[in-house]
Formats: sequence, C-alpha cells, structure tokens
Amino acid sequence: MDEGASLHRLCIAPMMGRTDRHFRHLVRLISPRALLFTEMVTADALLYGDSKGTAFVESQERATVLQLGGSEPDKLAACCELAHPRGFSEINLNCGCPSPRVVSGSFGASLMLRPQLVVRCVAGMRSATPRETPISVKLRLGVDDVYSYPYFRDFVLRLAGAGCAIFHVHARRALLDGLSPRENREVPPLNYSWVYRLKQERPDLTIILNGGVTSQSAVRSHQNRVDGVMIGRHAYREPFNLVQCEHVSFPQTTSGTRLRGEVLDQYWQYAADRMSEGTNFQHIARHALNLFHGCAGSRQWRQMVSQSAHTVGTDHERLASLLERLPQLPP
Repeated sequence: MDEGASLHRLCIAPMMGRTDRHFRHLVRLISPRALLFTEMVTADALLYGDSKGTAFVESQERATVLQLGGSEPDKLAACCELAHPRGFSEINLNCGCPSPRVVSGSFGASLMLRPQLVVRCVAGMRSATPRETPISVKLRLGVDDVYSYPYFRDFVLRLAGAGCAIFHVHARRALLDGLSPRENREVPPLNYSWVYRLKQERPDLTIILNGGVTSQSAVRSHQNRVDGVMIGRHAYREPFNLVQCEHVSFPQTTSGTRLRGEVLDQYWQYAADRMSEGTNFQHIARHALNLFHGCAGSRQWRQMVSQSAHTVGTDHERLASLLERLPQLPP
C-alpha cells in the first residue's frame, strides 16, 4: 500500500459543532494516523468573516483536511490560496450536506444537481492549489429523484476530469424535501454496492466509503473493497473505539496500547495550555464527555464534567479542583 492510499484508510468525517480544533486534538491522541476534517467552513466566512475552522493548524495536526462550502468558483479558488500556507493535507468541497441552511445557500448536496457548476468549482480550486495538495469532494449517491448509478458515476468522472482524484462518498442519497439533516443520515437506505462498483471500474481514483460504519469488522470489510472508510457520529459517541479501528486500518504500524486515563491526562494538559491563551474550559471539556463510553461510572463522569465545566472558565485553580473531584474510572 502506498503512502497516498494509506493516508485515507481511516477518516473522521467533518461534523458541524463537533470537529473543531479541540476534538481533533483529542482524536489525534487516540488515533495518531486517522485523517481528520475541519468543520465545514463556508467560502464567505473564510474570505470575509470568522475563519475559526482554519485558525489552529499546527504540526501535530498533520493529516488534516479543510472542508469548504460554496458554489462560486472564484471564491473557492481564493479560499484555496489562503488555505495552502496553513499546511492542510487536502482541501475538500462539500457536495453532500443536506441541511436546509446549506441547501438554501446553493451548495452542499444540492450541488449534485448542477454538475457543470461543480466542475468549474473543482477546476478553480485545482488551479489555485499546488499540485502536492489534493482536491477532494464529499458527496452522496444522488439527490431526491436524481438517483441512478450512471448519474452518480458520471458526476464523479466529470470531477475527475477537472482535477479531483479523491472522493469521500456517503453511501446514501440525500432527500432535501421533508427530512431533517439527522434523518438524512439514517432514513435513506445505504447502498454500498455503488461505491464498490465505482472503485472496481475506476481503480485509479481514491474512493472512501462513509455511512453506517460503526465497528472494527465493518472497517475491515469495507477496506477490502475501497481505499478507506470514513466514520462520523460514531467517532463522537464512542471516540475510544478508534483505537481498535486504527489497529485494523494500520496493523503493521500501530504501536503501543493507549489507555483512556493516559489520553485524558494529555487532553487535560492540552486544556490547561489553551486556557492560558483565553479559551474557556467548557469548549474543550465537552468533547471528553464520551471518552469513557461503556465503562462503569461513565454516567457519573458525564454528569460531573458537564455540570462543572462551565464554572471553570479560564481559571487554572478551578480546573485543578475539578480534576481532583472527577470520578476514578477504569484505564
């Protein structure tokens, strides 16, 4: 397996309100080799407003993908020019989000209904980005009644011709009328066979499968058919399960056995460092609520952290007091 392919073996999906810099740091402590995504950053936010999605990319955030939301080729190209010096390993265009706010902005999943426009977007992003930084697209199998394998395949091949060789495929269609974003992650049936078929027909493309991946056995099974898997909400609900998913994905290179307690100690040190810069502890602590999922005492852990975190603020003494009172859970 070459390094380019292995980079995508295990990916953590972009999730609004979740995959911020703090959660990415926690995941990196648990799974050093996973490919991480920022939250989606809209082109206008990056160009004219709050660029928090790109504000913290350091050397330890290697293998991090910037996901952009937008539908104007010139703006997306300008975003790529801004993003490149920050060291992202890949820049991704969102063509899969079904939320009403995103769709009303004429991007996300609705872009799958406008393939010629997406071709121009990808071509603009590619022209503005050095060749060593890949351009990728995250997409669905289809949208509403536009749902057939030939349409899905042709959409992908058009983008491949414009300079995109990496496709993160959520193996469902998006239903934009009548379903919430959450329902769009669960109600439309999964159809892995189209993703497998695409990889079989175009082995030169890098194909990552997303949707319903919640176990090590599923990770192993899909990785036998495509280049990698992408895990979404499951990675947030049960983050420590990523230890096993990484072992399945990189059996020859994963070293050592990480313990929850060790990860937590490192994460609290990270929290103290960020608090010294003015970050509120509550923004950091919320990502650790599920670290002990499935362990005895995990409910007590969640209650104490969630109830107390907002009182700590940026006060190091209060942080130390809180840590002393937290329940002792299994390593």
